[in-house]
Amino acid sequence: MSAYPLTLRFRILALGQTIEGTDASGAPVCFVKQKAFRLREDVAVFRDPSQSEQIYRMRADRIIDIGARYDITDPSGMPVGAVKQRGMRTLWRATYDILDTTGTAIGLIHEENPWVKVLDAVIGEIPFVGIVLQMFVNPAYVVEVPVGTRALYIRKRRSLVERRFIVEQLGPIPPALERVAVPALLMMVLLERGRG
Repeated sequence: MSAYPLTLRFRILALGQTIEGTDASGAPVCFVKQKAFRLREDVAVFRDPSQSEQIYRMRADRIIDIGARYDITDPSGMPVGAVKQRGMRTLWRATYDILDTTGTAIGLIHEENPWVKVLDAVIGEIPFVGIVLQMFVNPAYVVEVPVGTRALYIRKRRSLVERRFIVEQLGPIPPALERVAVPALLMMVLLERGRG
């Protein structure tokens, strides 16, 4: 179980995406180095930057991104759960189902305000000043349990040299969701960062 809030840091000037995750005490909880130029997503999640202990692997079920399911397994290959995009709906508002090992929805990740993502993408295309202006546009996402209760909140924070997201706990997290929540959020953030 993680000690919230979690901090996810993206290195801007890295080849491929790199995420370092720490808990409230600053202890490492995860490290992801996504390989660039892959047709099908296959992401290994490690305990820390030394990459000596793998804790999860996330693989797409298809090459085409829209509506893809990303199966999450532990180091031995046993299923932990999955995260699945809600097809065309995700083009406007990022929406993902968090699934348990049987494929039952145990949570939902959705973008709080899709206009913020649009503004973030447009500003990012402005030469030179775009990277500075993006500090003031901060997309946010909510993780809800099936009854509609907010469990987690993830928001981009201002930072010039890296992209930083904070994951805060808003309410109780069922044990089945707790096990798959962090890798599901990592996959969602990787996908959304890839889209702008």
